[in-house]
Amino acid sequence: MAASVREKQAAALKRMLNFNTSPLKNTAAEPVWKVLIYDRFGQDIISPLLAVKELRDMGITLHLLLHSDRDPIPDVPAIYFVMPTEENIDRICQDLRNQLYESYYLNFISAISRSKLEDIASAALSANAVTQVTKVFDQYLNFITLEDDMFILCNQNKELISYHAINKPDIMDTEMEAIMDTIVDSLFCFFVTLGAVPIIRCPRGNAAEMVAVKLDKKLRENLRDARNSLFTGDNMGAGQFSFQRPLFVLADRNLDLATPLHHTWTYQALIHDVLDFHLNRVSMDESVGSEASPSGARPKKKNKKSYDLTAADKFWQKHKGSPFPEVAESVQEELDTYRAQEDEVKRLKSIMGLEGEDEGPISSISMSDNTAKLTSAVSSLPELLEKKRLIDLHTNVATAVLDHIKSRKLDVYFEYEEKLMSKSTLEKSLLDIISDPDAGTPEDKMRLFLIFYITALQPPSETDLDQYKKALLETGCDLSSLNYIKQWKAFTKIAATPSNYGNSGTCMIISHAAARWSQSVVINYLVRKNRVFKVFFFQNLPVTRILDNLMEMKSNPETDDYRYFDPKMLRGSESSTPRNKNPFQEAIVFVVGGGNYIEYQNLVDYTKAKPGKRVLYGCSELFNAGQFIKQLSSLGQK
Repeated sequence: MAASVREKQAAALKRMLNFNTSPLKNTAAEPVWKVLIYDRFGQDIISPLLAVKELRDMGITLHLLLHSDRDPIPDVPAIYFVMPTEENIDRICQDLRNQLYESYYLNFISAISRSKLEDIASAALSANAVTQVTKVFDQYLNFITLEDDMFILCNQNKELISYHAINKPDIMDTEMEAIMDTIVDSLFCFFVTLGAVPIIRCPRGNAAEMVAVKLDKKLRENLRDARNSLFTGDNMGAGQFSFQRPLFVLADRNLDLATPLHHTWTYQALIHDVLDFHLNRVSMDESVGSEASPSGARPKKKNKKSYDLTAADKFWQKHKGSPFPEVAESVQEELDTYRAQEDEVKRLKSIMGLEGEDEGPISSISMSDNTAKLTSAVSSLPELLEKKRLIDLHTNVATAVLDHIKSRKLDVYFEYEEKLMSKSTLEKSLLDIISDPDAGTPEDKMRLFLIFYITALQPPSETDLDQYKKALLETGCDLSSLNYIKQWKAFTKIAATPSNYGNSGTCMIISHAAARWSQSVVINYLVRKNRVFKVFFFQNLPVTRILDNLMEMKSNPETDDYRYFDPKMLRGSESSTPRNKNPFQEAIVFVVGGGNYIEYQNLVDYTKAKPGKRVLYGCSELFNAGQFIKQLSSLGQK
């Protein structure tokens, strides 16, 4: 199987940390000890891919932020991994003048301009450190890979390319150009790392089209310069997509504003929605004992606990896209298995008299058999301890998620929103849920109402709308986001309608009365519910449906007018007619204006049903519903 983009980016980082030479495999030689200096951008790129232990194995003794106070270490080489900004260049020049390190390997996340290179050269000359600047490299790694099939553009300064930044009414042309250039620079880096030149498709008349035009131009210019092209020779041979060029579908967030607001029911998306989860690390308050503080005493400060949810975590890899009740059940099953293994070790120790118990005479055959079993059990202890760590991790995370589900009635919201989006029969009126003081936070109620407003074929009458507004205000809701959605729905050509969400999904029934769940602490709440909970998985969210049309070369009014760009063609193409008539095997979907784990999971499920197909999901920023609704509110403030 060809390498994933995560493996490609990790390999590029390891090469960089080995002084830009390929690390030797199966070598017992000691690594060269060095320090790694990065800025916040570099830190965000490395942290989801390489653990501290992996850095240490590659000889990184210290990893420090560029703008922190650093002491000189004159006999050690330093590897820099930073963006080529004015501020960073000034600090590198300062380091050269201060003679901080033995030698300098300068790696820029994005391509550095000639004028900035000249600044570094001048500083090196004046500091008499020319020979110490050993290598200068453009790494083209200006994006963050979170999964084998998911990437985002940035975590730092993401507000500069956010949905709010692109859609604010008073944006200047120069600001929009700068935003598009930033997005295109990162996408160019992505395709250089991938080692592939894509076929680009995009809708007309929005930010996605602007990105497509600029990206096509940038790729075309690089391919034209055959001597310096980043898409020839070794780079292309090592690409993920080596047999067929990939399809690159650019979508605009305005295509679908309901999905980012949706309450979800899958594990990864729920964690992102209700907990502090970014760059594959979840942070939450550690549960403190229930004992009350003495009267008058200051309340105990809650400790923050962080967990990394990585590719090495098999439970996470298997269940991150599963419905939450399934995850809760699996945690319990893992716990039962672990306890059985632990009891077996204790039993063997007891039989062999290792716990001080007199078991009477033991025959030599029995002794030999038990010794072999105990040896096997002991040798599996490290694996058992790692399993215990992961069980504790997921028990803690699942319990924290469950607390939110219980206190906010998120299952009610999820089910109601699914019915709104599929136009199913509603058992309860929307006004009843909004007015229920025990059902969710003001933000939950606002999200539900916005989904109702977006998916309605006809907006509610002014009388009904005033009634809803009154109920929302009484529960403490900020109606600024509604102001923006009303404007968006009035002016957008692609106003989302119920048909955009499909109604032919697979319905999976999860019984909350299953007797085998009854022992689980984590899912007791779910067990106590005396009904069968329906979980709907819609086959096609709007982004997935558009991808399917373009990937399978289907004729559909929704995508027939999409523009077509092939950067390898000598002349620019203004056509919307695809040159390639064969269905694509590989595709990348990128949402300009931000994305979410709900769309990502929908694409993963789509790909599972299409053997042999590969789909990657990317977005300019990754936000949860709370972060998105703040952007909408800011746009709707009068």
